[in-house]
Amino acid sequence: MKRLIGLIIAIFFLGGAASAQVSLLCSPGNEWCEQLGPHFKEATGIDLDYVRMSSSEGLARLRAESSNPTFDVWFGGTGDPHLVAFNEGVTEFYKPSNWEELLPGLRNSVGETYIPLYTGAIGFVVNEGLLAEEGIDVPNCWADLTDPQYKGLLAMPNPNTSGTSYTIIATLIQIFGEDVAFDMLKDIHQNIAQYTKSGGAVGLLAGRGDVGVAIQFLHDGVKYTKQGFPVTNIAPCEGTGFEIGGLSLVNNAPHRDDAIAFIEWALTPEAQKIAAELGESFQVQSNMNTPVPPESPDLDSLNLIDYDFEHYGDPAVRNAIVDKWTNEVFPIPR
Repeated sequence: MKRLIGLIIAIFFLGGAASAQVSLLCSPGNEWCEQLGPHFKEATGIDLDYVRMSSSEGLARLRAESSNPTFDVWFGGTGDPHLVAFNEGVTEFYKPSNWEELLPGLRNSVGETYIPLYTGAIGFVVNEGLLAEEGIDVPNCWADLTDPQYKGLLAMPNPNTSGTSYTIIATLIQIFGEDVAFDMLKDIHQNIAQYTKSGGAVGLLAGRGDVGVAIQFLHDGVKYTKQGFPVTNIAPCEGTGFEIGGLSLVNNAPHRDDAIAFIEWALTPEAQKIAAELGESFQVQSNMNTPVPPESPDLDSLNLIDYDFEHYGDPAVRNAIVDKWTNEVFPIPR
C-alpha cells in the first residue's frame, strides 16, 4: 500500500499540482459518483469532476468526441461497452500497479483490454406482495416472463441507453440462441410496463409497486431491499449472465497523469469500499482484498453462464443486436 500511495503522489507531482484534475465519465449510481471526488481529493489532493451517464450513453459520448476527448477516465458500467470502446481505440489499456491483486477470474475474462472494477449477475427483482395481490405466480425462470399473466407488470432498461439491458439480451441469446431469444424478447415486450433509461432505475419501480418484476442486476435489488422496499432477488432457473464492470483510461486523455493516479486509487480496497459503505452498490469488487458485503449476492451459488465477453464486446456484434431489438422488438404495439 505504501508503494501504491507513493506512486499516486509521484504521478500527482509529475502532472503539476496547480492544474491537477480528473474529468470522469461515471456510470454507476449518482450517489456513488458523487462520493468519488471528495475521497479522491482527500487521498491525493487532485480535484475531480464527473458527469453521470449510463453505459450505452457513455460509449456514445466517448465515440462522438474521440478526436477531441473531454473525459480522462470512464468509471464503472457494464463491461461490453468498455470492450467496444477499447476495440475501437476510444480507450487504451493501462495496467495498474496492483494488477495481480485483482480477482484472477475477472482479469482472465477480459485480458488486457479494460480494467475489471467489479462483477455482478443479472436476475429478477420481485415485489412478491404485489404479485400475490394480483394472484400471479412469482417468476423463477426466463421463460416465465413470456407468460401473458405478467402483462403490465414487468420493467427493464432500454439497450439503446443501458449496458445492463444489453447484458440481459446477450444473456438470453447465449442461453437460448438468437432466434428463440428474440421471440422471447417479443413476448416479454408485451408484458413490459416501462423501459427505463438506466439499469438501476427498474428496481425502484418494483419497490414502489409500479411493477411486479424488474429485470436488472441482482446487486441493485439488494440496494432497494436495504432501503426498506419489499423486494426479493431471484436468479433465473435456466442460468444467467453477469457483468465485469469496467474502468478505462480514455485514449488521448487531456489529464493523463492525473487520470492514472485516479485509476491507481480507484483499485485500492479503501476506494472500493465506498459504494457498499454508502449502501449504494453491492457488487463484488475486483480487488481480492476488498471486503465483500454480507448482503452481496453469492455468485458462487448461482448458475452463471460462460459469458462470451470477447464476442459480445465486438462493436459490430453489439450494434447488430441493439439495432435488431430496436427495429424488431421495440416498435411492436403492446
